[in-house]
Amino acid sequence: MAITLDHLRRHAVARTLFKPKTLARAIDRLGFVQADPIRAPARAQDLTLRHRVAGYRAGDLERLYPKLPIEEDYFVNYGFLPRAHHALMHPRTPRAVWTPAQWNQAHAVLDFIAERGTAHPREVDAHFSHGKVTNWFGGSSNASTQLLDAMHYRGMLRVAYREGGTRVYAPRIADAKPISTDTANARMDALIDLIVGKYAPLPAPSLAQLVRFLGGGVPQWEAQRAAALTRAKQRLGQARVDGIDWYWPSGEHPAAARWKPDDAVRLLTPFDPVVWDRRRFEILWGWTYRFEAYTPAPNRKLGYYALPLLWRDRVIGWGNLSVRDGALASGFGYIDERAPRDAAFRAGLDAELARMRHFLALED
Repeated sequence: MAITLDHLRRHAVARTLFKPKTLARAIDRLGFVQADPIRAPARAQDLTLRHRVAGYRAGDLERLYPKLPIEEDYFVNYGFLPRAHHALMHPRTPRAVWTPAQWNQAHAVLDFIAERGTAHPREVDAHFSHGKVTNWFGGSSNASTQLLDAMHYRGMLRVAYREGGTRVYAPRIADAKPISTDTANARMDALIDLIVGKYAPLPAPSLAQLVRFLGGGVPQWEAQRAAALTRAKQRLGQARVDGIDWYWPSGEHPAAARWKPDDAVRLLTPFDPVVWDRRRFEILWGWTYRFEAYTPAPNRKLGYYALPLLWRDRVIGWGNLSVRDGALASGFGYIDERAPRDAAFRAGLDAELARMRHFLALED
């Protein structure tokens, strides 16, 4: 059967909006959950997981994180991933080379944290008085915070838990074994399969872009990314649809009857797998979604943190939600300028807002 854009659209929705599971199993199925600190009305990781975890409430990931076999780290962007996937990226060799003085400083901090078991950045700063440095956007940050971030990225530390949203660190035992070329290739292949498993079906330019982003997770293998992309295109499922090459995990077929989205109405975070790839979004749904949290208010068209509104296999508009005086406030916009008149849509939207109130633990 020839694959069409309708097949790809249904495949994109149905494969990621699977039947709700436990938190650990949902994260394992997703492979990676992107994190973002903005709460509108909740953080992106919570808004992603609420569709995929039975009974999920905002903050459950942070609360349960210390008990789960997952890690916080940078992958193609920052977020949470199973330990088995996390191990594929380490030991990581950053592009920036530390001086002997920086290494001495890092080892002193590591010894301090190892002695305590865990440490909050303010405890490290109080003990070492590292001072202030200029951060990446031109402001001022504690030098201890930047050092801890760099140690975490290098695999010297892991995030043990969060306290009021701040990362509390513990030592991490790194895999010190040398990585052969063959092993590096196998790891690169596994990481690319993880990317495809999360974001498929992917148009060819998006697949290439995500492999470039993977350079942030495994900078030590930057020179091998082009060959890894070539291998991926040879083993993945693929088809050319309307002049664009598309890729998905081998063994899946987008035209199969199993890929049937349900009738639910859902409000998705801007970082949800359905939405994240803006190129794919525009191809599949025929309009441009923009994340406008950092756009000056007068220039916003959708809203500060517009949540794409999915009904069945179509993204038909967006919603802006907030909590005011303990109640959920909402406003919506539609691509066709008005809401569907279908009673099933109205009932579905009411049900979605009720789920959102439960997720946020708000009074009815």
